[in-house]
Amino acid sequence: MQRQIHKTIGYLLRGHTGTAERFGFKLEQRNNLADDFTQGSIAKKLIQFMIPVLGALILQAMYGAVDLLVVGQFGTDAGISAVATGSNVVNLVTFVITGLTMGVTVLISRYLGEGNQHRIGKAIGGAICFFCVLAIGIMVLMLVFAPTFAGLLNAPAQAFDLTVTYVRICGAGIAFVVAYNVISGIFRGMGNSKLPLIFVAIACMVNIVGDLLFVAVFHMNVAGAALATILAQAVSVALSIIIIRKQKLPFTLTKKDIGFNSEIRNFFKLGFPIALQELLTNISFLILCAIINGMGLEASSGYGIAQKVVAFVMLIPSSLMQSMSAFVAQNVGAGKEDRAKKAMKTGMVIGTVIGVLIFAFAFLRGDLPSALFTSNTVYIAKSAEYLKGFSPEAILTCIVFSFIGYFNGHGRTLPVMLQGISASFLVRVPLSYLFSLKPDASLIDVGIAVPIASVYGIVFFVICYIVSEYKKKTT
Repeated sequence: MQRQIHKTIGYLLRGHTGTAERFGFKLEQRNNLADDFTQGSIAKKLIQFMIPVLGALILQAMYGAVDLLVVGQFGTDAGISAVATGSNVVNLVTFVITGLTMGVTVLISRYLGEGNQHRIGKAIGGAICFFCVLAIGIMVLMLVFAPTFAGLLNAPAQAFDLTVTYVRICGAGIAFVVAYNVISGIFRGMGNSKLPLIFVAIACMVNIVGDLLFVAVFHMNVAGAALATILAQAVSVALSIIIIRKQKLPFTLTKKDIGFNSEIRNFFKLGFPIALQELLTNISFLILCAIINGMGLEASSGYGIAQKVVAFVMLIPSSLMQSMSAFVAQNVGAGKEDRAKKAMKTGMVIGTVIGVLIFAFAFLRGDLPSALFTSNTVYIAKSAEYLKGFSPEAILTCIVFSFIGYFNGHGRTLPVMLQGISASFLVRVPLSYLFSLKPDASLIDVGIAVPIASVYGIVFFVICYIVSEYKKKTT
């Protein structure tokens, strides 16, 4: 297994140096794959880096959206609920992996800012081994406990078996999801967000073709949607390796670097609080899903459709957070703290301006994007209900995620974790449950609990920031 990993990474990192050893490539320190965030216009560089990140996230969001859209048009009503519920499990796993790889991203950005390129190879080598083991563990859990997950999510009886099928097929191919996120995290850490965009664009095209083939032509319903998703990730990873082989990389990776080394502890220390926060936050949304599933198939399907729209609403804040983490980390490594603060404030302004427009659309015409996924007017109405309550989140979460990127970039991931956990389990989940118990409760009532949790998050981070600045002045 390890020998095959060595061989694959050797192919992946082979440049055009000619004289380099097979597993040791000493390449350029700075080139077109790495960007310098420590000088120049903050807004311009942040936006330039953010646009490809946003593009990649848009395409990633299209995975679940296309699955649900095709199943909604060519599958069954129960299939809509199954894909919506099963996607929550897959998204939970994906967000945890993304959280862990954020530790790798921040560490690489910091080493670049400090000029310690020689440590990047060791960090990547440790990440390779760590995530290989993690992928195997996650695959076993998803295959074995898929019925348990469906039961915990209170999947409607008509959709229970289909939900199990979706989770198991996605679980069987989870290694490709892990590989994509690790590769993307490495390149974002180097300030390059264009290659991850290319990788996910490839996967998205394959997924669309696969969904139409397996669901619309072969009538495989939910199983076809899951199979198309995993096939798309596999093709993306394979082609990304071919693309990367032709690039010159700003670090050195040797055969000795690939192993369980001390850098694992360093990126795990940064990534674990983020991953734990993502895990518990998404568990809170799974609880929310279970609460809504208990309101019946119509509410379940409507909420599932709304969640696909929400995935697009959250793209701006998510791309802000990822970009901010790399931007701030590089400036902190270079000792430019004032520039890191200005980046956070710039990100808040950019996100808020865009968020106002998204809020207005989601609040007033949530039925329009919902109608893309189904022709069932009841499901569309239920989806629009949830979006009306949720819509302020488009503005508020841009501020929250800018704070998160700022603290992540400093390696201060503990406040991020505490905020995520407390917002989820002290605010979002209790309020969602209480609002669902109201007489004649609607999905508007349940949806509004999300932006209330973000208001709490903003207050939390403002206090953390003020305390942090006060400590700096008094030491």
